[in-house]
Amino acid sequence: MGRGKLRIYLGAAPGVGKTYAMLSEAHRRVERGTDCVVAFVEHHHRPRTEALLRGLEQVPRRTLEHRGAAFTEMDVDAVLARCPGVALVDELAHTNVPGSRNAKRWQDVEALLAAGIDVISTVNIQHLESLGDVVESITGVRQQETVPDEVVRHADQIELVDMSPQALRRRMAHGNVYQPDQVDAALSNYFRPGNLTALRELALLWTADRVDEYLRQYRGEHGIRSTWQARERIVVGLTGGPEGRTLIRRAARLAEKGAGSEVLAVYIARSDGLTAASPKELAVQRTLVEDLGGTFHHVIGDDIPSALLDFARGVNATQIVLGSSRRKTWQYVFGPGVGATVARESGPDLDVHIVTHEEAAKGRGLPVARGARLGRSRLVAGWLVGVVGPALLTLLLSRVNADLGLANNMLLFLALNVAAALLGGLFPALASAALGSLLLNWFFTPPIHRITIADPKNIVAIAVFFFVAMSVASVVDLAARRTHQAARLRAESETLSLLAGSVLRGETTVEALLQRVRETFSMDSVALLERAGDLEPWTSAASVGPYPAARPEDADVDMPVNDRLALALTGRVLPAEDRRVLGAFAAQAAVVLDRQRLVGQAEEARKLAEGNKIRTSLLAAVSHDLRTPLAGIKAAVSSLRSDDVEWSEEDVAALLEGIEDGADRLDHLVGNLLDMSRLQTGTVTPLIRDIDLDEVVPMALGGVPEGSAELDVPETLPMVRVDKGLLERAVANIVENGVKYSPEGVPVVVAASALGDRVEVRVVDRGPGVPDEGKDGIFEPFQRLGDAPRGAGVGLGLAVARGFVEAMGGTISAEDTPGGGLTMVLTLRAASGAARPAGPPPGPPSDAGTASSGAAPAAPDAAPASTVS
Repeated sequence: MGRGKLRIYLGAAPGVGKTYAMLSEAHRRVERGTDCVVAFVEHHHRPRTEALLRGLEQVPRRTLEHRGAAFTEMDVDAVLARCPGVALVDELAHTNVPGSRNAKRWQDVEALLAAGIDVISTVNIQHLESLGDVVESITGVRQQETVPDEVVRHADQIELVDMSPQALRRRMAHGNVYQPDQVDAALSNYFRPGNLTALRELALLWTADRVDEYLRQYRGEHGIRSTWQARERIVVGLTGGPEGRTLIRRAARLAEKGAGSEVLAVYIARSDGLTAASPKELAVQRTLVEDLGGTFHHVIGDDIPSALLDFARGVNATQIVLGSSRRKTWQYVFGPGVGATVARESGPDLDVHIVTHEEAAKGRGLPVARGARLGRSRLVAGWLVGVVGPALLTLLLSRVNADLGLANNMLLFLALNVAAALLGGLFPALASAALGSLLLNWFFTPPIHRITIADPKNIVAIAVFFFVAMSVASVVDLAARRTHQAARLRAESETLSLLAGSVLRGETTVEALLQRVRETFSMDSVALLERAGDLEPWTSAASVGPYPAARPEDADVDMPVNDRLALALTGRVLPAEDRRVLGAFAAQAAVVLDRQRLVGQAEEARKLAEGNKIRTSLLAAVSHDLRTPLAGIKAAVSSLRSDDVEWSEEDVAALLEGIEDGADRLDHLVGNLLDMSRLQTGTVTPLIRDIDLDEVVPMALGGVPEGSAELDVPETLPMVRVDKGLLERAVANIVENGVKYSPEGVPVVVAASALGDRVEVRVVDRGPGVPDEGKDGIFEPFQRLGDAPRGAGVGLGLAVARGFVEAMGGTISAEDTPGGGLTMVLTLRAASGAARPAGPPPGPPSDAGTASSGAAPAAPDAAPASTVS
């Protein structure tokens, strides 16, 4: 049985009509005879949605109990047993009630697809995992229920259900989305026009990217090479020279003029050894293009114009940005250049922009890494000048009938010989010298048209010419080779210097290092292979590029690092001179791999050490601090149960009061321990909303004796973006700590003030204070001042307070109080608006506007954001 197909209706916000569209599609399929059932659909008491559910078969739901309440979830087993052709599953990002078959509904859908059942589902753009931070920055609400992007991307069909913000707000105002008592709050908060417009743009752009993937796949399957200008894509051709930065910035400005435009920077390397560009400059340009929102690509090709055009057409580009040639005027005799060639062969579907820059016409300089080998074009040119040139010169001199003399003729032939040496190297020059000598003898040395030479002086002249020609060719070729070798060594040293510096600074991961190997040697893929023993199979420690080699013997180039590590490269065979640099890369790859593993082991050891420290401190706390109130409670209860003593009512009241105090103290200690464990495991999830401080701070003072704290919170302060419960606990712990150390009769002052976009809460006591070197230590778990009485707590109050405040995006620090004492400073984020709404702003409800059926009931003071589905 094959895998089922997934169709998803994607919306920008609740209420746009995803469920309605899904049910309408179900009715159409039922009319065509498709076996279609409703596995799980919430109508949320919307009349039109309820009407569409009629006439569709619904699989009974499964009832689960959680925290004393009953909830219904999709019965996956029942749907699998029913085995319909198509199943409707609403709210793909929903979190199932504990006890369900899977934790998330998208996992239930995967089970149905694996069984060959087609699924139609719905999801909102804000529930995509990768967009969580973006949605939070727009709406101020963090989505608690998400679905991995890959689940949605791999859907066979994605249909965008779109609606303008104005139309959606009208639909809500008419009561078609939420209950009447929720409409006003929703319209004034989450469903503001700006929020809906931004979410709509996110949905449109995300869907456009998905459509683009389909388009690329279609063009590849059908071999379409021409450009379809459905979207502006700007390709920047880089040479590795300093002008690349100018080209990238220019392309970014062009992209800004069209919404959705994309910048792709491409460097095309030749396949003849080390790349011809500075690795350092390429790294800078890669960083620049990625900072500007583009992508960097590395392509191998000896014919640069053809490779550039192939790449541009392969990515369906619409524009190419190139720099003005760095060639000097005389260098154009060797060809028109890359820019002119690309412009000529681009055709009508590609616009080519030639951008001027400061390096234009300044010359290319030395080739930094081409090695001693000359290119094919230069070899051909050298042989043409060395062989055809003397023949043409002879023809020219014969037709002109100019009697220049043997010496001048020899100089002309010598010039051609030098040109052949410069272009093609030694062998074309030697051929030119031999041919030139024969032509001089036959056409210009008496007797004419005979190999013999009458005058002995001419014999000497011809011999001297041949010797000088060979000498000049040898010197020119040697100089060219030494120049190339020096340039190559410079490239090697620059590459190794950059490599060593980045590794020593710890800036390179194994994957980044392998990517640098791939780009430096123009390879298709690179893999770092390892094995546990000589007879064990090879495994990949890291790899980059498509289809990396699984074994060293499968690679085009393998560089052993040691008996258990090897670097495997695929793409082409490297010349021997490149293996020296490759060996350095291989050695550094082993070092980086070892360092990464040591860092991971050190982190694990650190976590274990912290855990052991906390466990040791917890045992000490349990052995004394927690036993102290238990001992008091035990003694009081034993006294009350004793038959030997007849207690008066006052004694009984005193003993009961002691039991109550001990229980309260024990409850406080256990609460701090639980809070600390939540912070250590990272399970604290703040429900951020705009709150007035005068709603929270007075409640935090309820746990201290009356008169031990004074409150100074002006009503004119801006609201703060915090979790009400966490802030109350944090302030309570700090105030209790201040009261504990403050002298008797001297109250702790709790004051608040605004400072820019922050609000400060200061808790001032007049106690003994803390020395500067101990101010950070007091926020560590199980840390107390040396003179703190035993039984006063386990030293978690301030640690819990700091954890809660930092979880809300605030900070907490300790300062000296002028005149003696300690001041705790809480810095919180101020709300962006100055207005004070009458009630807390609701978060984005699910399509129901209330808690989804699988969500646990929220706490009484929790923000509605906790009910997001």
